[in-house]
Amino acid sequence: MGLKSIAKLGAMLMLGASLAGCIDATVDVELTSETTAKATLVQVMSADFYAMFKMNASESETATSEFCSEGDLVENSDGSATCTLTEEGTFEELAAIEGEDNALFFTPAGPGLVRVALPTADMMGELSSGEDLDPETKQMVEAFFTGHTITIRISGAEITETNMDLSDDKKSAETEVPFLELINGTADLPDEFFAVVRAK
Repeated sequence: MGLKSIAKLGAMLMLGASLAGCIDATVDVELTSETTAKATLVQVMSADFYAMFKMNASESETATSEFCSEGDLVENSDGSATCTLTEEGTFEELAAIEGEDNALFFTPAGPGLVRVALPTADMMGELSSGEDLDPETKQMVEAFFTGHTITIRISGAEITETNMDLSDDKKSAETEVPFLELINGTADLPDEFFAVVRAK
């Protein structure tokens, strides 16, 4: 998973779905100048599921790579695993994905200001499948995903406007969305998460 996965939020969410839950994910977009940004994806897999994937990997040599094929993998002392993937570049490099709809938008918003936006339609569309599940499978999915979230964070020198939760120092804004609400189609999401950021 490389730059394409950083820029397309739906792909990130689908990775979590393919791993059957027990993952917390954070997408952090940091404005580094008026024309560049750094995007970081951090995923944490619980100890039980990471042990299972390591066991499967020893047999198929694919499970671990599916979890953290291009990121930096750290095995934590509690048995969980953290995968971190960071990409840095111009807005065009982060947002312009040939042949696919973008999910990360950078728009000038005044002198020294950039509006960073992540539309939410793909988030609901990719993962909202709860209605298609039989009761037994739905119960299992709920057990897997309960308590696990995706956090979206946008940061820079100063946040001047946002529809997310603003930090006390006004340098970042974030929102946390439960995976289970995305799957069940019950997440109350705006059309997009955005923040107007003053460049560093």
